[in-house]
Amino acid sequence: MAELKTKATHASVADYISTRANDSQKTDCETLMAMFKKITGQPPKMWGPSIVGYGSYKYKYESGRTGEMCLTGFAIRGRELVVYLSCEDTSHASLLCKLGQHRMTKSCLYFKRLSDLDTTVLEQLVINSIEKINARYNENNNT
Repeated sequence: MAELKTKATHASVADYISTRANDSQKTDCETLMAMFKKITGQPPKMWGPSIVGYGSYKYKYESGRTGEMCLTGFAIRGRELVVYLSCEDTSHASLLCKLGQHRMTKSCLYFKRLSDLDTTVLEQLVINSIEKINARYNENNNT
């Protein structure tokens, strides 16, 4: 089995942001960092070379594959920022409609500027995502 590329590292979050983000993204990253720390109670940690993650959980798929991933996080992807969420059910659809200008893939919420979003809605999406992950993987002791 191939080794997972996305795992917690000791790389510097500050260095990642200072070298990858433009000025407006740096401000948005600071806001996201404060939001995620408030929600998770965890400090930021780099996951792989490009994800600023908060908390962690262990998963096991039906195939038997296991791993560990951050509960939530964000990354700088060129001109966009990405927030990692679990938004797979219809209960998130009404929140996503209220969020603002974004695009959503299976677990990635892309946007250009945080000012394009309703941050109260974003915060609720992150909270809901963490609750869903905890329920799915029966983790009561996320770190």
